[in-house]
Amino acid sequence: MDVQRRVADRWWFVALGATLLLGLVLRLKGIHDPILDHPGWRQGDTAAIARNFATLDFNPFHPQADYDGPPPNYVELELQIVPFLAATMYKIFGIHEIFGRLISICFSLGTIVGYFARWMFASRIAGIVAAVAFAIYPGSAYYGRTFTPDTTMAFFLTAAVFASARWIVDEEMRFGTGFWCAAGLTALALLAKPVAIMGLVPIGVTMFAARGLAGTLRAPLAYAFFAIALVPYVCYDAYVRSIAEWHWASGITALHVIPALRDSFVSVAGFGTKIAGFGHALGMLYDTMLGRVGLVVLMFAIVFQARSRAPSRATPLLYGWLGAALAYAYVVVTVERVDYYLYPFLPLAAVWTGGFAIALTRYVPPNYRRVLAGAGAAVAIFALVSGQRAVAAYYRFPKAAFARAKALDATLAPNALIVMGHYDPSVLYYIHRKGWEEDPYLWTPLDEESAIAKGARSFIAVEPKRLARNKELSNWLLRFPLENSEGAWPVYETDPAKILPGAEARWQAFRRAEKSHAAGVTVRP
Repeated sequence: MDVQRRVADRWWFVALGATLLLGLVLRLKGIHDPILDHPGWRQGDTAAIARNFATLDFNPFHPQADYDGPPPNYVELELQIVPFLAATMYKIFGIHEIFGRLISICFSLGTIVGYFARWMFASRIAGIVAAVAFAIYPGSAYYGRTFTPDTTMAFFLTAAVFASARWIVDEEMRFGTGFWCAAGLTALALLAKPVAIMGLVPIGVTMFAARGLAGTLRAPLAYAFFAIALVPYVCYDAYVRSIAEWHWASGITALHVIPALRDSFVSVAGFGTKIAGFGHALGMLYDTMLGRVGLVVLMFAIVFQARSRAPSRATPLLYGWLGAALAYAYVVVTVERVDYYLYPFLPLAAVWTGGFAIALTRYVPPNYRRVLAGAGAAVAIFALVSGQRAVAAYYRFPKAAFARAKALDATLAPNALIVMGHYDPSVLYYIHRKGWEEDPYLWTPLDEESAIAKGARSFIAVEPKRLARNKELSNWLLRFPLENSEGAWPVYETDPAKILPGAEARWQAFRRAEKSHAAGVTVRP
């Protein structure tokens, strides 16, 4: 038996290695592309923070964006693990965004959940099936190579739930290495992104299943575990909020998430909007994150487990994780409707799929298990092909925008502050200047005067047609010399020393015409 077990383990490691290689190949697609591919906005912020760590302030507690004026521009975000690791590489090898992608790939491959499912269902087959599922899900394959924090969060979330479950079940919640490993990984998960707080639900449910409610409440280590998990993030967030100009996490929660949730309880219309958003969120699982095959298989797995006897260690953890993920989708993803916010579903779905595979083998006669394996391989291939098609558009990036941004980087004065008339941190990142990114239709002459007083020396009309619709600003900017007037992105030189002769007279003439309701589109002579 020992020989057979060693042979089986050897083949299991070979299969796991092949799965990791497949996952790596999928994640290397577009590895050298600019970070203008999807989601360019999030990647632009992440890359800028990494570059600012390397060039301005090499302190992981001081994340800075490129916009909102001259630096420092501290932002309230999760602990920037990927950007700080990338900045460390920048210090050694120079600034190359590919390091950010490679770091994400490492975390994504580390999330391949073979060990988790193998332990959960006491089955090598479950481990390999779960690993393959996570490796080929379109969401994990694509976002596993983006310069974003979500893959890192998914890694620590998965590791935290796995380590905590083993500490609770195998070590019976005793004090020791398992305790520190579980609590430490949970703390890192929350620091990586606070949405990982959903991991506390399956961990808590597993505690209650193992020791009962009364036994858990009487266990001092349970309180110590949650304190160690929560306190680091609470302290970090309090500090970064105290220095930040942009309060993203608390701002989104206070201005969008909580009001929408409140409306869903007090208003029929609000509840209807919430349910519609929830359907849209689950639709994103179907379309891009799990893919059509992945979601269908997960649904079969959930139904199958509900009708069969699963190992005791699996049931509370899986249903606890599922409940937390669905609640999170209902509260948050119905407001912030981006598919990568559903990342926490992916490791859960992979583990559950592994359990579904081993459960099926128990109902199939031994003579037909090869047929079952072949059918499973065919399903995996179909899932891989259809999943890659689902996210094919995500790999595309605007080549013209990249070329124009790089051209401006080469021609603008070094370290010049700019106002970019466009919302997109990834474009600003490649212009390689600090300043402001603004909607040219909403920006006003008063706003521009304030930016100029703070040092802005260029206004870049990335959206010239939208700027033209803002008649007041487009006329006010005519007081400055215009560079690249024939190009796609005109640049106004907003240096007060370069104001054109007669500029004020022309502006006053426009204002008089505007007041008499005769203002029209001004054409530059």
